[in-house]
Amino acid sequence: MMEKNKVRDVMVPVADFPRISDEATFSEAVQALEKNFDAYMSGQAKQRITLVHDARNRIVGKLTPVDVVRGLEPGYGKMPVDTSYSSFAATYQYVMEKAQEQTMLWSKPLDDLCKTAQDVKVKDFLRNPTEAHLVKADDSLNEALHRFVLGRHDSLFVTDNGHLVGLVRFSDVYREIQQHIKNVCKI
Repeated sequence: MMEKNKVRDVMVPVADFPRISDEATFSEAVQALEKNFDAYMSGQAKQRITLVHDARNRIVGKLTPVDVVRGLEPGYGKMPVDTSYSSFAATYQYVMEKAQEQTMLWSKPLDDLCKTAQDVKVKDFLRNPTEAHLVKADDSLNEALHRFVLGRHDSLFVTDNGHLVGLVRFSDVYREIQQHIKNVCKI
């Protein structure tokens, strides 16, 4: 379908994204997400995804509201997740009971919100990109499309020579599909 197009042709370089340090506190992370979202919604910024960098200024992940909520409960990061049952669980209560049994999760993470906001750092709850979240800059868009569909990701990290150099968003690949249908298929 899009064999001639490479990921690098549609990726957004890391320099185009707002960033936050992995040493930032939980509170600073919440404030950064709000600021970056507001800038995006007002048209002052082109990207709303917030990237996280380490002390060497290397990109180590992206920060999302879901990550922040996971930061309220550090046990989530230690929980062995069986995606085969979690995606098909009949009820929320079933999933929560199983999670609490496995990791003794806090029963009331919001009660300690102020302490968490001061003491917890982004690196304590950030999920590092897995192999499933990575594509190479010279991969075809077909490879990215397969990863999007199979992994249900909204974006993928793009690597070049082992370094994170950008993100390709699902919306960018979908736009290529639309253009291909309109311009090549002439439908």
